Amino acid sequence: MKPHSTTLADLRPDLAAIASVIPEGARVLDIGCGEGTLLAALAAHKQVDARGLEIDPERVATCVARGLSVVQGDAERDLVHYPDDAFDYAILGQTIQMVDRPAEVLDELLRVGRSAFVSFPNFAHWRMRVALGLGGRMPVTPALPETWHATGNIRNLTVVDFRALVAERGARIEREWHFAKGHTIRKRGANLRAEFALFLVGR
Repeated sequence: MKPHSTTLADLRPDLAAIASVIPEGARVLDIGCGEGTLLAALAAHKQVDARGLEIDPERVATCVARGLSVVQGDAERDLVHYPDDAFDYAILGQTIQMVDRPAEVLDELLRVGRSAFVSFPNFAHWRMRVALGLGGRMPVTPALPETWHATGNIRNLTVVDFRALVAERGARIEREWHFAKGHTIRKRGANLRAEFALFLVGR
């Protein structure tokens, strides 16, 4: 069964940016792929060899029902089972802030993929700073609507933090995108202005 078509215009902004860069026929692994929105769009519109890894069994079942090649697994435990350079691109969308060992996960992304896309919420966004500085409480914003005790985010990283991590791991940033209110914004001042960030990282 072919995956249900998802138009590229329907994708979340960071996923749309990823889809715009990935060439036709590429080998792609989407880690934490959710219900397979990006994978379905890439398979339908870019004819990629699209694979997924997802920890939630219900979401895996949804992906399989859509005709997607997705298996249940955890980024921190199961990427080690993939061979080196198995994919042209490894994708970790809005997930790195939820893992225990983000540095090691980044290493694994760049081992199994020739390049890696990583997106995450920017905890240095000005709304976050105002909420914490003036209110004295962990921020709840439109971009991060869950309270501290309900969120899955356990690593509060920023645009500057991620750039430093990439350098520390001996990798390089090939491209970066920054988003606010669903739109792409300029790189300048992104650590203050961006709600979310997306990086394309290479070795």
